[in-house]
Amino acid sequence: MAVKVEELLTADINQPARYLGNELGAVHKPWDGASVRWVLTYPEVYEVGASNLGHIILYNILNALPRQLCDRAYLPAADLAVKLRSTKTPLFAVESRRSLTEFDILGFSLSYELGATNILEMLDLAGIPLTWQERATNPQNGQIPLIFAGGQTATSNPEPYADFFDFIALGDGEELLPEIGLILAEGKTNNLSREALLLDLAQIPGVYVPQFYDMAADGSVHPNRPQVPERILRRVATPIPAYSIGLVPYVQTVHDRLTVEIRRGCTRGCRFCQPGMLTRPARDVEPQQVVEAMEQGMQATGHSEFSLLSLSCSDYLALPAVGMEIKNRLKDKNISLSLPSQRVDRFDDNIADILGGTRQGGLTFAPEAGTQRMRDIVNKGLTNEELLRGVKTAVDRGWDKIKLYFMIGLPGETDFDVLGIAETVRWLHRECRIDGRRGLNFNLTISNFTPKPHTPFQWHSVSTAEFSRKQKLLKGEFRGMRGVKVNYTDVRISAMEDFVGRGDRRLAAVVRRAWELGAGMDAWWESLDQAYKAWTQAIDESGLTWKYRQVESGEWNLFDKEEGSSATDSVTDVTDGSRMEVVRGKSEDFPTSPPLPHSPSPTLPLSPSPTLPLSLDQALPWDHLDTGIDKNWLKIDLQKALEAATVPDCSFEGCSRCGVCGTDFGHNVVVDALPIPDFAGEFVPNTERKQRFRVWFGKVGDMALVGHLDLIRLFDRVVRRADLPISFTGGFHPNPRISLANALPLGVTSTGEIADFELTESINIESFREKLAAKLPENIPIYKVELIDLKAPSANQLLEAAEYVITVASAGSLTENGELDQENSAAVSVADEANWEAWVKTIAETEAFWRVHTTKSGKTQDVNLRDRLHKLELVDQKPDSSTSARGGISEGRAVLRFTGSCRSDGNLLKPEHIVFMLEQVSQQEIQLLQVERSQLILGYG
Repeated sequence: MAVKVEELLTADINQPARYLGNELGAVHKPWDGASVRWVLTYPEVYEVGASNLGHIILYNILNALPRQLCDRAYLPAADLAVKLRSTKTPLFAVESRRSLTEFDILGFSLSYELGATNILEMLDLAGIPLTWQERATNPQNGQIPLIFAGGQTATSNPEPYADFFDFIALGDGEELLPEIGLILAEGKTNNLSREALLLDLAQIPGVYVPQFYDMAADGSVHPNRPQVPERILRRVATPIPAYSIGLVPYVQTVHDRLTVEIRRGCTRGCRFCQPGMLTRPARDVEPQQVVEAMEQGMQATGHSEFSLLSLSCSDYLALPAVGMEIKNRLKDKNISLSLPSQRVDRFDDNIADILGGTRQGGLTFAPEAGTQRMRDIVNKGLTNEELLRGVKTAVDRGWDKIKLYFMIGLPGETDFDVLGIAETVRWLHRECRIDGRRGLNFNLTISNFTPKPHTPFQWHSVSTAEFSRKQKLLKGEFRGMRGVKVNYTDVRISAMEDFVGRGDRRLAAVVRRAWELGAGMDAWWESLDQAYKAWTQAIDESGLTWKYRQVESGEWNLFDKEEGSSATDSVTDVTDGSRMEVVRGKSEDFPTSPPLPHSPSPTLPLSPSPTLPLSLDQALPWDHLDTGIDKNWLKIDLQKALEAATVPDCSFEGCSRCGVCGTDFGHNVVVDALPIPDFAGEFVPNTERKQRFRVWFGKVGDMALVGHLDLIRLFDRVVRRADLPISFTGGFHPNPRISLANALPLGVTSTGEIADFELTESINIESFREKLAAKLPENIPIYKVELIDLKAPSANQLLEAAEYVITVASAGSLTENGELDQENSAAVSVADEANWEAWVKTIAETEAFWRVHTTKSGKTQDVNLRDRLHKLELVDQKPDSSTSARGGISEGRAVLRFTGSCRSDGNLLKPEHIVFMLEQVSQQEIQLLQVERSQLILGYG
């Protein structure tokens, strides 16, 4: 049964369009025609989840399958969550508006260590038991959907969250989820029990069912029955760009653009990088597929920006050719390209040529460390010369602000390396001046290294006290440095990420208790102290404080600083336990003049921490997951890190023997560089104005919940999809010449909105109307189109008045309700036996209703609202069964029609003002129940 969403989305709910499920690209399949009904549930607010590429791809794939239905759900914002609980309404899927309990299977994306609390919040709002144990013993377990998780964190180490899920989907889902759907359909047909169905699912490579495995005393995980594999395989799939084309939200999202994946996987081998290890092998997408998907997608969605996605876009050798081909094909569409991740060593003129457009976006590089020695330890594969060359290229091509990412707390880091971050920025500042004079602006993010499973650095951590000390060092260095803005990650967040990310099943109780104490993921950003307190209290109550203190103090430290050590250091060989000598060479100087001040790096003995004997062979909670990466190879690579030895990228050089390539995971697929097409030229906005149409349209039904700015974006995309020859403004940021007469308040329906469209060429009025109407949502109907002289004033300039139809209700005496506004009260006399008709008449006969108005600048002024009221009439009235009649007054609801001032200079009469006048003449509390704007009235002179 569908939830009555329209009753929930009242005026007190922020951004109600998040919950409508009516976006362009939303799929509404018949409920009864599906054998398996999915919900992809993203445990973040809509603006984050609806723009997530993996979410869109899997949604499109599942809905493309016969007899499989896939809906969506997102974490409701706090205001809606409160209303769901207070009205005892279950969390619903946005398209069908059905409770999540009505579906067969719910899939959560788990991509962040602290994100599981949001999943518990969604399960609780849906009325679903939180753990698999509770669901299995629930008498209604046959009606409870299966709950699973996928995503990077789920694939990396699902053990801290194992109690909450019936199964985990490891790796890529494009092929795995359809296989799961087939088993579910067969299981439903055969009426299998929950346990029998899960046992069938456990036979699919990539499906991990935690209840069929037990944790040993050392934290390792082993099967508790013979029918399941000892190790569960990570799934690998080939990207399919066509499935990237999908949802076009009405509200502005975090990534408000069309995104197409060009390369999945990264083989650079950065030793701190979990995605680089968990997505191998690297798989390039055929350039023709990328170009066609992007061209079709831009036409289908109407987006003005597109992005090519990869962990390292620059390693897609065909990038300059593909980017230029797309840019040339869309030359006349006023679009821009952004690349989310680039390597500074590959940033050159060819890549600069394809970036931006009429709106040049930001540029982000990640040197990660401030000295060459540290970049070699982490296998960044970046030299000082390459860093300087990339940044200089950016400056030469017009960028005046660059974002740089650095990390502190990396294995082997000394104070010299930490201060090297500041020295690197000074050096770049000095060498890269704009026009030879102005300094480049840098926005720096200094994050704390957090060790991740399945990486060579999974055996290392740093104390929070050490992080704080290093941050203090940097703050001192950056103090007073001009043109630099620095952001630091809070050390408490980093410690908690480490504690949970490398934890075992004992942490499920911690996660649950933290959620009960209010530690949703959003709490980290809104009230960090409160969130941290909730997590630490949960840890204390679970009896795991000792383990968290180990994390805080640096549980495993591969590098232990001692004074006076020599340049030749002793290290334990991680492969056989023998001692070996590591001789470090001198760090490389910065290659320009004047040189960066440099001295030999303080030397460190590379020995196990005295507080905890280091054993690289001890069991880890994620050892039963077969990601393809050989654990022995991680040990060997760690040894190379201790020696500051680099490993080449196996996509372009020799195999590094990591263990991935083979039958189960495939091999690297690399597309060679292609000839770069000639540049067809930047978009030149056509500012010609050959024709103007004035359109009268409505905003009815659920489109009333789409805000004014979102409506402007909607019209921009509609014009693009309709391929109308719209005229643009000039300047650095050309915009389409689409002008709405007046902003309609959120939640207000209308049958009388007006918009002006200016075109670069003359077209038939009916053709214009048909093209526009064909691409508009059905709840934005077109009523009339007129041809307007180009020299005529705009509708906004001509606007004089607006007509509204409002529904109001009396809710009792203002004095009784404590609502009387003495300051703004009007001096009127009202008979005891007044009714709606009398109140309306009294307003008409009253000369002044004074109200204090506060301007945007904060100034106050007295306004006579009566001067702004042109006409007021009673259309209908009826008793309200929820209100009792008192003293002969006809209480209940009334429908009123009024016409009032609506000018662009701010001279407005709003529905709330009519309520104010009614309250003054009636001395009753008046509630505004419904508002519709029936027409905007233009003054043609």
